[in-house]
Amino acid sequence: MSPAVSIELLPLGKTLRVERGTSLQDVLFAQGVEFPCGGRGRCKGCRVKVLAGEAAVSVEDRALISSDELAAGWRLSCRASAGGDLTLELAQWEAAILADDTGFAFTPQEGLGVAVDLGTTTLAAQLLDLRTGHVLAVRTALNAQGRHGADIMSRVEFAAHRGGQATLMELIRKQIGQLILELLSTAAGRDSELREVVIVGNTVMHHLFCDVSVEPLSRHPFESADGGLKIFSAALLGWQIASAATVRFLPSLGSFVGSDILAGVLATRLHESDALVALVDLGTNGEMVVGNRERLLCASTAAGPAFEGARISMGMRAASGAISEVSVTEGQVRCRVLGNVTPRGICGSGLVDAVAAGLESRRIQPSGRLTGGGVFPLLEPVSLTQADVRELQLAKGAIAAGLRILIQQWGARLENVSRLYLAGAFGNYINRTSAQRIGLLELPPEKVISAGNTALLGAKLALFSLHENDGSLAAIRQRIHHVPLNEDPQFQEIYVDAMGFPG
Repeated sequence: MSPAVSIELLPLGKTLRVERGTSLQDVLFAQGVEFPCGGRGRCKGCRVKVLAGEAAVSVEDRALISSDELAAGWRLSCRASAGGDLTLELAQWEAAILADDTGFAFTPQEGLGVAVDLGTTTLAAQLLDLRTGHVLAVRTALNAQGRHGADIMSRVEFAAHRGGQATLMELIRKQIGQLILELLSTAAGRDSELREVVIVGNTVMHHLFCDVSVEPLSRHPFESADGGLKIFSAALLGWQIASAATVRFLPSLGSFVGSDILAGVLATRLHESDALVALVDLGTNGEMVVGNRERLLCASTAAGPAFEGARISMGMRAASGAISEVSVTEGQVRCRVLGNVTPRGICGSGLVDAVAAGLESRRIQPSGRLTGGGVFPLLEPVSLTQADVRELQLAKGAIAAGLRILIQQWGARLENVSRLYLAGAFGNYINRTSAQRIGLLELPPEKVISAGNTALLGAKLALFSLHENDGSLAAIRQRIHHVPLNEDPQFQEIYVDAMGFPG
């Protein structure tokens, strides 16, 4: 065994002891360092500053980091290792992971249940008393797979083309099992009463947890190999819990439309609505449903990771130091920074606000072109570049085009939609007026409802509706028709049109 060395992390005030030569990527993800490209040296999301000790400058460092920053000690942590004692400056993750405290009707049952929302970025799990419906405990975490890529397609590439599927499966099964153990530790000796675990997530998360090959999702026509309901015993998953609980991963609805959207339909009761309604989950993979009690259409569109801050020059997730809100008052740009600290980047909600503010102040043209030198300063040292605006245009164009096509195929018009539910953390924090201003959501703000974590709420509802003879979820799934947007002859034309900003 190699001699141990120390890695001091500032401003966390934490010191790690690791074997000499350990890759920094292996230890820093859990401490808040992001690896948007999966640690392949293609971005700068994992930069750390070496305050003491030595970290060699790599080829990727020279390509992505300026000479002044290299001299100041900045390195890509995915390309560095602990050859000796180090002192590093990094920013701690302060993720606002969305749980759920919505009340709901249910039929009492005996025992305990756990609902899990398995997201690409975050996990949220709740322990419920099935007799009272009360939430007894909550646990949230960053998805441990994130060290191998921030977005869905990075995980698919790692799994399908770099032999990483087993690694990702083991990581997520172990992490969810640990979260459940932590939940049960709060149950005052009732851990043997756990009867049911329901997990929901997008199609890629479903496949990675259930050991279904993601390779078909990496190539045309991007069809899922097997997105059906999967049932496991806790013992089969290697979970060391006292009960013989049944674990169910709910089925997907289409190639990239997961059980998180099925749960969202259940939570928002779209399938019971007389009026035409919509549900949209904004993320790297924009998933959406349009319909009512008569019929439901669903689709997914590759929005890209702009809403989560990736591929944006100073993009980051919603953590301390992120610009989360931008407005223009009397010609002056005003920014809100999470944690009230010196800004170090901009998150998705801030990006949408910033572009809306740029359009209003005419610093950004309807075509997306920046005026005044090709840079839009926000709050020193953060600014938007032309490439940032184009990245947002690609993301928002994909979402808007997908929604237009679903409504069109349903036989309606945008104005016929009575309300639109925004699901997930990004949907909860986005400014609806800004979203309308940039053409992301082409509905009046009063029709847009931030619905919170509908995936987690739907998973909790499923705990009470998965009786052996209860076909409610199966009946809902049968009524939802998946629309492959890439097969629509008008998609490219609508997509290009939707990329522009309203005048």
